[in-house]
Formats: sequence, structure tokens, C-alpha cells
Amino acid sequence: MAAGLLLLVCAVAVLYSTKAQDSYNGLPEIYKKGVDLAIKQLSTLDKVQNHYRFLRTVEKLEQEDVFRVKYLFHHVHLRPTKCPKGTTETDPQRCPFRNDRPLMDCAICFKAFEDQIQDEPNPYVHCIQRLRLTEEMKQARLQHYREMIYHTGSPTLLSRTSG
Repeated sequence: MAAGLLLLVCAVAVLYSTKAQDSYNGLPEIYKKGVDLAIKQLSTLDKVQNHYRFLRTVEKLEQEDVFRVKYLFHHVHLRPTKCPKGTTETDPQRCPFRNDRPLMDCAICFKAFEDQIQDEPNPYVHCIQRLRLTEEMKQARLQHYREMIYHTGSPTLLSRTSG
């Protein structure tokens, strides 16, 4: 009985890891680049010891102007894995999720053109342990997105003057 239960738990864990990887693979390419940017930033922090992988999207906002420039906000959860930080492994079988560490809650905000993240304005990445995320932080993240759109200004044909 106990062996059967253990087998069931292991099977569910493998399916859960595979589902998370499938959800990453199902993201549009530009959103994958944003997630990769957040994971890369996490790996530069001294206190982070493990590699992180995408778990799920919490929220996505996107605005496109007349010249196909997109402004994106992607709120995601990342889960630590059993692999050391710096690992590039994405196979859930070789680098499974850890369940003894909190999720990382990340917001990625950037400007994109033709599926490339633009350097101006600087992409914004804010990650914090999910348990430590406050309502004020959530609002600040959304405000950053709104300001990026406003300060960048979506160019319009009506703003052209002759003289």
C-alpha cells in the first residue's frame, strides 16, 4: 500500500514538472525571452543557490502601438530546482522542482519590437519570494508598466507637425 502511494506521488510530481515545462514551451517567443531575463537576473544574486524554472503565468498585459512596438508586462511564478544556479538544463527529469523552497514571484516589464527585447527603456525585472510580496509592491510593478508606456509615448501620425 505504501509503495503504491509513493509511486502515485512520484508520478504526479513528474507530470506536474512536465506540465510546467509545457506551459513555458507554450509561451510566445517574446514572453519566453522575458522569463529567461528574470531567471538570468536571479542567477546573479549571491543569496540564490538554486536554478529556477518557469512554473506559471499569473498575469499578462500587452499594448501595441501603430508601428508594431509592444509594451509587455508578464507576472510569473518561478520555482527553484534541485540543480545549482547557473545550470542551463531545462529538462524536468534532470532538473526537477524543489518543494522545500518558496516560489519566486517575478514581474517583467519591457518594450519589444519584432520579438526582440529593446534596450530603451531598460527592461524592468522585479523578483521576490512570493510570501514577501506586498500589495504595495504589486501596485508599484503595475505603475512601472504604465509609466513605461506613458514616458516612452506611443508615436502617432497625428503628432507630426509641418512648418
